[in-house]
Amino acid sequence: MGEKNTTPAEAAGSPNANSPDSGPENRGNLHERLRDQVGQDIVAGRLAAGMIIKAEDLRARYDVSLSVVREVVRVLESLGMLQPIRRVGLVVLAMSEWMLLDPLVIRWRMTEAPARQLRSLTELRVAIEPEAAGLAAQHAPAEAAEEIMGLAARMRAAGRQGDVEAFLDADVAFHRAVLGAGGNELFAAFDTVIGEILSGRTGAGLMPKFPHPDALQWHFDVADAIGGQDAQRAKGAMAKIVAKADAEMGSVWADEPRHAGS
Repeated sequence: MGEKNTTPAEAAGSPNANSPDSGPENRGNLHERLRDQVGQDIVAGRLAAGMIIKAEDLRARYDVSLSVVREVVRVLESLGMLQPIRRVGLVVLAMSEWMLLDPLVIRWRMTEAPARQLRSLTELRVAIEPEAAGLAAQHAPAEAAEEIMGLAARMRAAGRQGDVEAFLDADVAFHRAVLGAGGNELFAAFDTVIGEILSGRTGAGLMPKFPHPDALQWHFDVADAIGGQDAQRAKGAMAKIVAKADAEMGSVWADEPRHAGS
């Protein structure tokens, strides 16, 4: 056999299966790094849909042990990204098969295709969050309404101080609380998606250091309407919040095609 080529893992400085970092205490980190690398390679098309690969191919490509590869394959299979076929290998599946609302897939797409991912998620917010706010106004327990008002106050304080990290934490918690307050378990399950949207937006530098005063006020309006059991006002105020987010980020995806090949 000829001289061994440098693997992607070695080029990136990642530990291989025989390094000190491959011990039991670091196995979880190695598993996560490989999972994220393979997931992102599928999202980016570096491992293209329809491609057939072997576990050994992945072991050599990423310079890890077969046991770690098998663990990662199980995760990606559960996400609809790989399909093991006996005597054939691992088939890379098309995006139509992926669990697109899983936080891992969202994160990988945010890394590899941020414009398309932000557009899709923002449009989903526009459709869902006003309705969730209306349901919260009708059905939120008193303690949930109080929590939402407290989070709006935290957002205002952090926004006025220009504390981007504290603002993001309060913003994510606010929207998650609204989604969960209406008693609809499917809206509540959307909370992890909201966290990824807002974190991705901030990470992409699309959140101003000092949020617009109108946006801060609209969060208070949502909270006040939920506390006052005014569903229409809650829906209207939330619609303003998500519409503003859509308008502010529109330039990011202005040239992004909606369909492959467009």
